[in-house]
Amino acid sequence: MYKVYTRLERIAGNVLMIQAGDATYRELALVSWPMGSSLAQVIRLEGGRAYLQVFAGSRGIPTSARVRLLGRPMQVPFSAALLGRVFDGAGRPRDRRPVLDQGYIDIGGPSVNPAKRIIPRTMVRTGIPMIDLFNTLVESQKLPIFSVAGEPYNELLARIALQAEVEVIVLGGMGLKFDDYLYFRDTLEQAGALARTVMFIHTAADPTVESLLVPDLALAVAEQFALQGKRVLVLLTDMTNFADALKEVAITMEQIPSNRGYPGDLYSQLAARYEKAVDFEGAGAITILTVTTMPGDDVTHPVPDNTGYITEGQLYLRGGRIEPFGSLSRLKQLVNGKTRDDHRAIMNTMIQLYAAYRETLEKQAMGFRMSRWDQQLLRYGEQFEARLMDLRVQLPLEAALDEGWRILAECFEPAQTGLPSALVTRYWPQV
Repeated sequence: MYKVYTRLERIAGNVLMIQAGDATYRELALVSWPMGSSLAQVIRLEGGRAYLQVFAGSRGIPTSARVRLLGRPMQVPFSAALLGRVFDGAGRPRDRRPVLDQGYIDIGGPSVNPAKRIIPRTMVRTGIPMIDLFNTLVESQKLPIFSVAGEPYNELLARIALQAEVEVIVLGGMGLKFDDYLYFRDTLEQAGALARTVMFIHTAADPTVESLLVPDLALAVAEQFALQGKRVLVLLTDMTNFADALKEVAITMEQIPSNRGYPGDLYSQLAARYEKAVDFEGAGAITILTVTTMPGDDVTHPVPDNTGYITEGQLYLRGGRIEPFGSLSRLKQLVNGKTRDDHRAIMNTMIQLYAAYRETLEKQAMGFRMSRWDQQLLRYGEQFEARLMDLRVQLPLEAALDEGWRILAECFEPAQTGLPSALVTRYWPQV
């Protein structure tokens, strides 16, 4: 039996307050009034009062509106029919196809007990050398891409969605421009990858509060696919928009702000989503790759700062390329020793030489005379950037390793690289 409340004590922004001592946290409610209706969710309980976040916004809602608590959390339908579909931030079809109304599952549930997880052991191949070769993505890893506005992070995520060797892609967009949404949809559709993809898209024109649901919707669906034995990759963009929506709601509720106005539970809110990454024993796995834009390229901003404490490394996207310095996959050593016996040696050697190339660029800029070694480094750096760092380059891991050997052979003598003699004998190109 549903309980109905007919008096709103307060309306502030998109948050309503009612006297409801029997409400539960994250419970779903239906708010209705003569001119319309909207779903809402309980986001705070205090002294017998319940605060509800209205998905469609509170514009036009009178204090006499009826609030019916539904006795359950937000749910999303789950079945194989989800693949190839596009939904909005409230789980409604955005692709003008039929509504799915079977197999509902709760969203926002707890993450898997860490004691029940297994150690990551499988590489996720993306076809992007700066990830596969130098910062290997591992199944069940959670890895953010730190970037600034204007960088091609959406294009990078789209390429990963097309090329990643997984069985299911779940794409969640928060605060996307409509053009970006169309770019994701059309790119995946034209490449034939939409058939293995589920999309939950919140655009900048949609109610802000709906962006808070996108990660929970995406991760709930991903978890069910993983329990069926699927290898699932969850792509989320942009988690800073998600955090900004949290801040907007917290300000509306007059919560005491923390760093730069963000709510004090920002870390917990982010961790609750990132910790959904897991490798299930005897089933599939969930890998999470997100974009976090840094206002003013400030890595100490609360969103990237908190993210760095939760995740297992980060990728820095600058100047249209994944930077080799600062980018880190803390789990790569679990898998890159099992790929090819020269993987670690090539990875370490090429980054060391690229660091020397960066120092040579500084010497050149200050007018120092260039030695023969400096000239070799300059040639190497140019080739490395063009043939491996450029995001347009698409190579399987083995081809990327072979390309690395060719670049080294074109620029240096074997003894100059410091590579083990056994590997040089086996892999050094014969010119």
